[in-house]
Amino acid sequence: MLNSIDFSALTQWTAIATVVFLLLTVISFIAKWGIKFRLVGTTGFMMVLTVGLFGLSLGLFKNVQVPGSVAYSVAYDNGGNTTVISVAPTITAPELEATLNQAANRLFSFGRISANSELIIRARALIHPSEGISKPVYIGTIKKIPNQPTPQLEIYPDQLALLK
Repeated sequence: MLNSIDFSALTQWTAIATVVFLLLTVISFIAKWGIKFRLVGTTGFMMVLTVGLFGLSLGLFKNVQVPGSVAYSVAYDNGGNTTVISVAPTITAPELEATLNQAANRLFSFGRISANSELIIRARALIHPSEGISKPVYIGTIKKIPNQPTPQLEIYPDQLALLK
């Protein structure tokens, strides 16, 4: 995923391209070229593209980094109020707590389709009880509700013990 610095660099390059197309458009009107109106459209499109990339470079993405968290991947997201993240089976309880908080901060938005805009994130790890068999173990849940300052976190120590 592109970050704000990447969008800033893209904005600079498209701004340069926009100025070049603007100069070509002016030259085409002076020289009475047949493609002058196509260049007007191209210049307008480049202006819109530059403004859009500039808006994205302002930092519209929030990437909260919680100390102690580990890498996770989104295993399931219904776009509403339920998300499942997958973590490594070597995770500890403090790492799980930090990872769930990080996932709640990164994945929560008011645009999710749910009745009360809450988000429930469940963490799972895969264990292999025997060869060729994988079993998902749900080891924690966090519920983020918009009007509450802290999310409701629940870690399942009995399930976490199955990972050892």
